Amino acid sequence: MTKSELIEAIAARGELTKARAEMVVNCVFDAMTEALQRGEGIEIRGFGSFTVRPYKPYDGRNPRTGQPVPVPAKRLPFFKVGKELKELVNNSRHMEITGGPDESPDA
Repeated sequence: MTKSELIEAIAARGELTKARAEMVVNCVFDAMTEALQRGEGIEIRGFGSFTVRPYKPYDGRNPRTGQPVPVPAKRLPFFKVGKELKELVNNSRHMEITGGPDESPDA
Protein backbone atom coordinates (compact mmCIF):
# COMPACT_ATOMS: atom_id res chain seq x y z
CA MET A 1 0.00 0.00 0.00
CA THR A 2 1.32 3.41 -0.93
CA LYS A 3 0.70 6.65 0.91
CA SER A 4 -1.84 7.75 -1.71
CA GLU A 5 -3.67 4.41 -1.38
CA LEU A 6 -3.74 4.89 2.39
CA ILE A 7 -5.22 8.37 1.92
CA GLU A 8 -7.91 6.95 -0.39
CA ALA A 9 -8.77 4.18 2.10
CA ILE A 10 -9.09 6.65 4.98
CA ALA A 11 -11.20 9.00 2.88
CA ALA A 12 -13.56 6.15 1.96
CA ARG A 13 -13.85 4.70 5.47
CA GLY A 14 -14.14 7.99 7.29
CA GLU A 15 -16.39 9.71 4.75
CA LEU A 16 -13.77 12.43 4.38
CA THR A 17 -12.60 14.33 1.35
CA LYS A 18 -9.24 13.19 -0.03
CA ALA A 19 -7.74 16.53 0.94
CA ARG A 20 -8.89 16.12 4.54
CA ALA A 21 -7.68 12.50 4.66
CA GLU A 22 -4.30 13.58 3.26
CA MET A 23 -4.01 16.18 6.02
CA VAL A 24 -4.79 13.53 8.65
CA VAL A 25 -2.20 11.09 7.24
CA ASN A 26 0.44 13.83 6.98
CA CYS A 27 -0.24 14.99 10.56
CA VAL A 28 0.13 11.43 11.90
CA PHE A 29 3.36 10.83 9.97
CA ASP A 30 4.76 14.24 11.00
CA ALA A 31 4.00 13.59 14.67
CA MET A 32 5.65 10.16 14.48
CA THR A 33 8.71 11.55 12.68
CA GLU A 34 9.12 14.34 15.23
CA ALA A 35 8.87 11.89 18.14
CA LEU A 36 11.55 9.65 16.62
CA GLN A 37 13.78 12.67 15.94
CA ARG A 38 13.56 13.48 19.66
CA GLY A 39 14.59 9.89 20.43
CA GLU A 40 11.17 8.96 21.80
CA GLY A 41 9.54 5.61 21.12
CA ILE A 42 6.09 5.14 19.62
CA GLU A 43 3.83 2.31 20.75
CA ILE A 44 0.61 1.48 18.95
CA ARG A 45 -1.06 -1.38 20.83
CA GLY A 46 -1.92 -4.33 18.61
CA PHE A 47 0.14 -2.91 15.73
CA GLY A 48 3.73 -2.49 16.88
CA SER A 49 6.32 -0.11 18.22
CA PHE A 50 8.92 2.19 16.73
CA THR A 51 12.17 2.91 18.55
CA VAL A 52 15.43 4.61 17.67
CA ARG A 53 18.49 2.37 17.80
CA PRO A 54 22.02 3.78 17.98
CA TYR A 55 24.72 2.12 15.89
CA LYS A 56 28.44 2.46 16.54
CA PRO A 57 30.83 3.48 13.78
CA TYR A 58 32.54 0.67 11.91
CA ASP A 59 34.76 0.01 8.93
CA GLY A 60 32.76 -1.21 5.95
CA ARG A 61 33.98 -2.19 2.50
CA ASN A 62 33.28 -0.76 -0.92
CA PRO A 63 31.76 -3.75 -2.76
CA ARG A 64 33.33 -2.72 -6.09
CA THR A 65 36.87 -2.06 -5.01
CA GLY A 66 37.08 -3.89 -1.69
CA GLN A 67 38.61 -0.79 -0.14
CA PRO A 68 37.76 -0.07 3.52
CA VAL A 69 35.24 2.73 4.02
CA PRO A 70 34.58 4.30 7.43
CA VAL A 71 30.88 4.24 8.33
CA PRO A 72 29.99 6.89 10.92
CA ALA A 73 27.86 6.31 14.01
CA LYS A 74 24.17 6.69 13.35
CA ARG A 75 20.71 6.41 14.84
CA LEU A 76 18.07 4.57 12.83
CA PRO A 77 14.38 3.88 13.36
CA PHE A 78 13.46 0.28 14.16
CA PHE A 79 9.98 -1.28 13.97
CA LYS A 80 8.92 -4.25 16.07
CA VAL A 81 5.63 -5.82 15.01
CA GLY A 82 2.97 -6.31 17.67
CA LYS A 83 1.58 -9.70 18.64
CA GLU A 84 -1.93 -9.06 17.29
CA LEU A 85 -0.71 -7.84 13.89
CA LYS A 86 1.74 -10.73 13.65
CA GLU A 87 -1.06 -13.22 14.31
CA LEU A 88 -3.45 -11.53 11.86
CA VAL A 89 -0.88 -11.61 9.07
CA ASN A 90 0.22 -15.16 9.84
CA ASN A 91 -3.38 -16.43 9.93
CA SER A 92 -4.27 -14.89 6.56
CA ARG A 93 -3.61 -18.07 4.62
CA HIS A 94 -5.08 -16.91 1.32
CA MET A 95 -1.50 -16.17 0.21
CA GLU A 96 0.99 -18.97 -0.32
CA ILE A 97 4.02 -18.87 1.95
CA THR A 98 7.16 -18.78 -0.21
CA GLY A 99 10.85 -18.15 0.25
CA GLY A 100 11.45 -20.63 3.05
CA PRO A 101 14.85 -22.16 3.77
CA ASP A 102 13.91 -25.37 1.89
CA GLU A 103 13.21 -23.58 -1.37
CA SER A 104 15.84 -22.75 -3.93
CA PRO A 105 15.55 -19.57 -6.03
CA ASP A 106 15.30 -21.67 -9.22
CA ALA A 107 12.31 -23.71 -8.00
